[in-house]
Amino acid sequence: MGELIFRGGTIVTLADDHTVTDGDLAIRDGVIAQVGGAYTPTSHDYQIVDAAGCVVMPGLVQAHVHTCQTLARGKADDLELLDWLEKVVWPYEGALDGPAMAASARLAMAELLLGGTTAILDMGSVHHTDEVFAAAEVAGIRATIGKAMMDAPDPRIPAGLRETTTASLAESDRLADRWHGAADGRLRYAYAPRFVLSCTDELLAEVGRRARTRGLLVHTHASENKGEIAAVEARYGKRNLLALHDLGISGPHVCVAHCVHLSEAEIALLAEHGTHVLHCPSSNLKLASGVASVPELMARGVSVALGADGAPCNNNLDGFLELRLAAVLHKPRVGPRALPAPAAVRLATRAGAIALGLADTVGALVPGMKGDVIAVDLTGPHVTPTTNPWSALAYACRASDVRHVAVDGKLLVSDRTLLTMDLAEVLRGARHHAQRVFDRL
Repeated sequence: MGELIFRGGTIVTLADDHTVTDGDLAIRDGVIAQVGGAYTPTSHDYQIVDAAGCVVMPGLVQAHVHTCQTLARGKADDLELLDWLEKVVWPYEGALDGPAMAASARLAMAELLLGGTTAILDMGSVHHTDEVFAAAEVAGIRATIGKAMMDAPDPRIPAGLRETTTASLAESDRLADRWHGAADGRLRYAYAPRFVLSCTDELLAEVGRRARTRGLLVHTHASENKGEIAAVEARYGKRNLLALHDLGISGPHVCVAHCVHLSEAEIALLAEHGTHVLHCPSSNLKLASGVASVPELMARGVSVALGADGAPCNNNLDGFLELRLAAVLHKPRVGPRALPAPAAVRLATRAGAIALGLADTVGALVPGMKGDVIAVDLTGPHVTPTTNPWSALAYACRASDVRHVAVDGKLLVSDRTLLTMDLAEVLRGARHHAQRVFDRL
């Protein structure tokens, strides 16, 4: 693979000691070889990218996204969660065919990579998950993807999303067999029961068992909306996370999106078992779900990571926007030191890698780790002047400031140009298939 050298930047390593240094960052054969100082290539097979005026940092890790939903951007505004699902998102997902799913995933991955997100935990829809994996394979992003599982006999679920328990489990297993570890380990599988209300107890219990047996992640939603919580309590006589735990879904391999409204017992359960919370501030605000108590959860030892969620509830996949919002959202309630800039940046990088089970692989710039690296331009008028890279990253930078992006030491974005896909073609395909899907609806 040769050598890729980010030359002359300010390097924010996200190592445990919050090291910031200057100089070159070198990646050799996909692995970080040197951090800081001057680097001399060891072979004739090398590439140098100009990082002058940039912060060089780990790529952002978004621990909760729905790339399948991107074609519905702007179609589900001003609704609360259950109406949002029933009136727009479920009918839309039920109308997706393979080409539309592929177009949606390609559009999402183009936006993510151009904005500096190098790794995602993605929940697809019930069908066409192979197309999502294929898009990730081509785009070059590091992706853990799961097929949404929805076997509950709920008349509100459109016909295109209904499935049996047996079929849901069989398709999930097939996808895991086909894709987990593909692209030299860059692609992985996660079981993805959508949320308690869309799944039978049989399915949830079996997911818990199979995930532990196979060593795979579980990715789900819980405690996002008060109406959802009331429905879960009516069904089980207990709150979401307690019900999931009783069915075998908790632990350090489990990632739960939102967790906006939690009881004391649920918080204690998260801390005790190491279940990860996936904080989606823009989505929670736009759907009027509320604000998760992230500083308090972190103070209790709960693992928290960050994600943009999906384009119909955000309406973008800008990791820097989520980072800034997470950094400022909790200050009025908790105080100005609720989530200091370094902690917020860690939430968007290192913490996401931990949630995805990739703590030894990505999320920090340390020799021996994978070369998932971005260069973020600090020379724009909205950032100038700055002497504090943590402040710039947490409070000022935007997705459009990302200049270079590499995954596994392969340059995917160079001088803000996407190299792995034809962006104009991606945009044309997205417009075409979005029109086709919504014409069908």
